[in-house]
Amino acid sequence: MTVGRLRKRRAGVAALLFGALTATLLGGSPASARPEDRAPLTLPSPPGGDNVRVLVFHGSAGDEPATVNAGIEAIEKIGDQGPAATRFTVDATADASVFTKPKLGKYNAVVFLTGSGDVLDPEQEAGLEAYMKAGGGFLGIHDAARNEPYSDWYSGLIGARPAATSPGTAQRAVVEVGDRVHPATKELPLEWKRTDTWFNWKDNPSGTVHTVARVRESSYQPGTGANGWDHPISWCRDYDGGRSFYTGMGGTVATFQETDFRAHLRGALLWTTRLSSADCKATINANYKAERVTKPNQPGQSDQIGEPHGLVVAKDGRVLYIGRGGGDNSAPVVTDWNDPEIGKGQGQIHVYDPATGKVTLAGAVTVFGNKGGGDELIKNEEGLLGIELDPGFLDNGWVYLHYTPHSRINRDTQMAERRVSRFTMDLKTNKLDLGSEKVLLSWPVQIHSCCHAGGGMSWDSKGNLYIATGDNNSSQFSDGYSGNNPQPNYKGVSFSDARRTAGNTNNLNGKILRIHPEDDGTYTLPEGNLFTGKEPDEGGGKTRGEIYVMGVRNPARIFVDQKTDILYAGWVGPDAGEPSTTWGPAKYDTFAAITKPGNHGWPYCMGNKQPYRDRNLPDPSKPLGWYDCDHPKNESPNNNGLVNLPPITGNTIWYSPQGGAPDYPRDANGIPSYKASEAKFLLPWLKGGGQATMNGPVYRYDADSDSTTKWPAYWDGKWFVGDFYDADQPRHAVVTDPKTVGKGGLPVHAETLKKIIPVGADGIRNLMDWKFAPDGSLYVLDYGRGFFTSDSKSALWHITYTGGEPTPLAKDLARKAE
Repeated sequence: MTVGRLRKRRAGVAALLFGALTATLLGGSPASARPEDRAPLTLPSPPGGDNVRVLVFHGSAGDEPATVNAGIEAIEKIGDQGPAATRFTVDATADASVFTKPKLGKYNAVVFLTGSGDVLDPEQEAGLEAYMKAGGGFLGIHDAARNEPYSDWYSGLIGARPAATSPGTAQRAVVEVGDRVHPATKELPLEWKRTDTWFNWKDNPSGTVHTVARVRESSYQPGTGANGWDHPISWCRDYDGGRSFYTGMGGTVATFQETDFRAHLRGALLWTTRLSSADCKATINANYKAERVTKPNQPGQSDQIGEPHGLVVAKDGRVLYIGRGGGDNSAPVVTDWNDPEIGKGQGQIHVYDPATGKVTLAGAVTVFGNKGGGDELIKNEEGLLGIELDPGFLDNGWVYLHYTPHSRINRDTQMAERRVSRFTMDLKTNKLDLGSEKVLLSWPVQIHSCCHAGGGMSWDSKGNLYIATGDNNSSQFSDGYSGNNPQPNYKGVSFSDARRTAGNTNNLNGKILRIHPEDDGTYTLPEGNLFTGKEPDEGGGKTRGEIYVMGVRNPARIFVDQKTDILYAGWVGPDAGEPSTTWGPAKYDTFAAITKPGNHGWPYCMGNKQPYRDRNLPDPSKPLGWYDCDHPKNESPNNNGLVNLPPITGNTIWYSPQGGAPDYPRDANGIPSYKASEAKFLLPWLKGGGQATMNGPVYRYDADSDSTTKWPAYWDGKWFVGDFYDADQPRHAVVTDPKTVGKGGLPVHAETLKKIIPVGADGIRNLMDWKFAPDGSLYVLDYGRGFFTSDSKSALWHITYTGGEPTPLAKDLARKAE
């Protein structure tokens, strides 16, 4: 029989059996179907009675492996455990004729325990297909992925096929358990250390199945054909009318004796038998819709969007987003410091209303922010930098803006003022009252040399406002390593020494500030900041009480998770493309989960406390000693704060052009070798290049929301980290370990978002900001395709979930009779 005829016959049998089953369920019978054709597939329907049954099939084309008896025994014990409402009866057989005999219809789920090869004939496979089409459940364990090698339908049922190069011996490895809500994984450790045999996959199924756990390849020897950092090991999906769960684990007898592995199988069986609902759609790419919701601007106007720089979503769903200050390409740019108009731009605030799809230009503040000024008079990162809404916004209309007013620049000294101000918006017209400004906080910044303005803002649950400020330092003059050159200055103000700013306890630049805004437009200082502003050490007057975090370089985006009040931040690193044995690490872009006030290192140490080399006068081109990350000192001539600084806290994520979280062997003094050949990359899912961190939110799932577009519960508690660029840079959701978060602990799991938040020329290529709305959908700003301007690709996007509810639906659960 040819393959074509075989497939045709198989399809015909499946159609006959499925038609018989459908007719049976509807109370009729097809004229051509015999009773013996209809009977096999009468599945238990809700409420299912007391006899929930599972069939374990262990047929094999060769010798039966030793795991069979261990697996049967484990599943039988699983069925006898737990509350009575979730117990089930187990039958085991090696006889494949069960798939065409009447008793198949008695089972809520079928388990393929072991047995590789073509173990089902066409009629038997057709019976399995009809069973799934009728709403059956399937659990495949380990070698089940080798069954039915010529069946495309079975390949889809399993999800992936093992590669021929899979290692054959058992090895101890770490399993990353990313799904914290599925019954098969919610009780498992985040990092599950266990011994098994580990398949490599011919084709990675991520994105077409819902992966619940991955094996970490760096924890064992995957051999040739390894899948890389994204190596699924257990997954599920709704398939062809039924439910399919597969685990690549279960390759050893000892596996089935593990308590955690039995819990894994039990949860999988609760779902496949319809005793429990679960979401097996959450990470399937096709279940998300990305839609651009703003149009290109009209010629010469900014009616839809300015130069994208930040967004916030109100509790009623309105999205407010800002333009930094660069105009479109037709806008004039003044670069002459003798001209009073130098760098003048419009920081625009737009409002998108999802109820109407309408965009309103709420207003604009005049900023020093149009390119002109700064290094070579071509760069300017000042302007309208951040936006937040008052917690009572829907009552008072208060909007907070972080910006650099053009009216406060000094062209002689090339200094400016940065401020955070409160404005009032008319909630009916979406218009900002520019005359309502109340300046909460202001501080000086140098504008002689670009860059690093920062800008993000966020609230905690106690009404404290966090404000991210950049180090206000030039990217030049330090060879791309530590920004600590004390020499260049303009009229007495250093612009290349971040020890003047980020490393200075008496300067508000290069910090994350925390204040408590008051109704009268002032602010108070909450307890628990890094400094009180009244420290007695070294003569007093050398600290600022607003500082919560010091030692950050350019934190454009921050987010406070109000469920935990953990602060999440990201900042851009310096420009060195390679590590240097003389000066220190290459450029590290950084993310940190921050649980308490502290010093996060710049410009002394980066990553996991990797020090830079000091330099000082008279010749800053010659290195001095390495910085001490545990006892840092600010000995810069440009420092007017404390000399003895708080110890440096290691960061959560860092990455360079070479890879994610580079680390090096250290000498007796704790100094890394910084030899590229000796680098170990602790986070293999990360890589940079041209890189610029864009920290994202932590998603919080609202079970009470009736939104049909909210992201699933799978993403609850996951931290979204991204980069401005979309090539090898991060766009991931990560899981941190509560035991090590805030202490420099690495993330334990990462999930790529590059197909859900699409990359590429027609996607979101230059991610500028991203926030979840109250309805659980995601808004994303795409900067566009130029710099210091807006263009036709500058846009607000909306990412919604379209996968529907978890399955089975409540009405389809196999409930026990009461």
